[in-house]
Amino acid sequence: MNLLFFLTPKQDVAFIYNDFTLRQTLEKMEYHRYSSVPVLARDGTYVGTITEGDLLWGIKNMTGLSIEAAEDVPITRIPRRRDYEAVPVTTGMEQLVNTAMNQNFVPVVDDRKNFIGLVRRKDILRYCYGQAEGRQQAKALAQPKE
Repeated sequence: MNLLFFLTPKQDVAFIYNDFTLRQTLEKMEYHRYSSVPVLARDGTYVGTITEGDLLWGIKNMTGLSIEAAEDVPITRIPRRRDYEAVPVTTGMEQLVNTAMNQNFVPVVDDRKNFIGLVRRKDILRYCYGQAEGRQQAKALAQPKE
């Protein structure tokens, strides 16, 4: 099985650029109803991941922050707790599954570290569940009838 089978391409992914403001980031996450999004440089390279928690802690530490003031806060001023590990497009399924166990999604990059899309953990789980269910049905069919 190839990682590309699960890939959601970049054009179908909600992401932010690292020169976005806090307000732009909040609005994008609110619009898409995502709790975390990839952060990209303008050249397309994967920078990291920003989460709702990162935003909340950043806002808390910037007391008196209004939505108007958020227009002046670059997203790079918000510390990120941890970035989701990106994998190269050549990653095998075992490594993909291991990475996805600790993240909601796995960013996928090419050999120049350009973001090309992501793999959602739910898509891997859905595939594995279907495979297990298919094996279970095959096993049931193979059982002799009494």
